[in-house]
Amino acid sequence: MSEYITPDIRALIDRLEQEQLLTKDEFVRLISGRSKAASEYLFEKAQRIRQRIYGQDVYIRGLIEFTNYCRNDCYYCGIRRSNEKAERYRLTQAQILNCCRLGYQLGFRTFVLQGGEDAVCSDVWMSDLIRQIKREFPDCALTLSVGERCRDTYQTWFDAGADRYLLRHETADDAHYRKLHPAGLSLENRKRCLYDLKDIGYQTGSGFMVGSPYQTADCLAQDLLFLHKLHPEMVGIGPFIPHHDTPFADQTAGTLELTLFLLGILRLMLPNALLPATTALGTISPRGRELGLLAGANVVMPNLSPSGVRKKYLLYDNKICTGDEAAECRLCLENRIRSVGYEIAVSRGDYRPGSP
Repeated sequence: MSEYITPDIRALIDRLEQEQLLTKDEFVRLISGRSKAASEYLFEKAQRIRQRIYGQDVYIRGLIEFTNYCRNDCYYCGIRRSNEKAERYRLTQAQILNCCRLGYQLGFRTFVLQGGEDAVCSDVWMSDLIRQIKREFPDCALTLSVGERCRDTYQTWFDAGADRYLLRHETADDAHYRKLHPAGLSLENRKRCLYDLKDIGYQTGSGFMVGSPYQTADCLAQDLLFLHKLHPEMVGIGPFIPHHDTPFADQTAGTLELTLFLLGILRLMLPNALLPATTALGTISPRGRELGLLAGANVVMPNLSPSGVRKKYLLYDNKICTGDEAAECRLCLENRIRSVGYEIAVSRGDYRPGSP
């Protein structure tokens, strides 16, 4: 990769900052023409924008991975239905509430309930759990991340008190989507879910894998254009990392460098967005999350799940499950965030609308 930034690439970054949008061909040129110098130039702009809107605050979300049962068979995912080697588990409502209590004591004011598409977690079961959490922790936000559901289900959970919903679109290119998922899943339905969530009133999060099999710069440009159109409050991106018990076991992982560059693009394109420095970033590089913050991210999501199940929620190989990833290591995390000039905020960390 070149050490220099060309006038064309510099001009594209400048225009993205000013207009928050490029054409598909321009996004392809920007991604394909990136360099070390271009990344540094982009990250400087991304940090200025992020600090203007969110200051030095980094928001922490307590991640509770409460079930690894899933009805889907996505080719990249370690908890896919046909992986018979996965050690399955479900947390009880009491266990989940205990996770929230621990998290609250540690300063978490957002809880993220994440799981596979588990049929046992019915509308009624989830609604009851949501009400219990909101009753005990009324000053906290509750985020759900449990996949594709019908609009009525999303409405039921919103009415019960859920605030946010995370659902990565994974790729906005239909042909690419079909290469990553079995025939029963469709990009059309995925997008329907996201627009339903926005319409109902959730703070909505989407995102995509970086470096997934068969992905091109054209695919990434389509991802960016879709996100601009959807205008989600949150965008989660992370490098694709293969899992040994999936059809993509031998595929090459995505890179830290490209993921960080795309984080910088997202901060310029969606200035007010909540952008996590993801666990996957921390998995492919010991300083991955710190570098994510320096590229424009402003959220981290440590794990509040019981220690006995953390290694069972294995979406990809070598996922960090202990040490700084564990929510209990709050001081370690705080020190790492301070090392790059930011501070943990004890707050819900809501999306801040408005112009940058």
